[in-house]
Amino acid sequence: MKILSTSPRIKEKIYNLRIDENGNIFQITTYFPLTSKEKEIIRCESNSTGNSIEFKSIFSDEISNKEWSDSKEQIIKKFKDELVDID
Repeated sequence: MKILSTSPRIKEKIYNLRIDENGNIFQITTYFPLTSKEKEIIRCESNSTGNSIEFKSIFSDEISNKEWSDSKEQIIKKFKDELVDID
């Protein structure tokens, strides 16, 4: 199975990865939308040649890296503690 090897800064933004029977990532759900640059980094690092990755986010608001840094612990904790089974 392929494992996403990317920077910890990008990994912490990921809520869920969906992987097909061949071990390829086909869907990534993040807390907030990723930037185009972050998506491109993931595509390159996952070696998804020919396989497209669908990017989804739980929240539609775009936030800065500073806003994410300031609130990430609270958001991640809330999802782990209260919000389960979101697809």
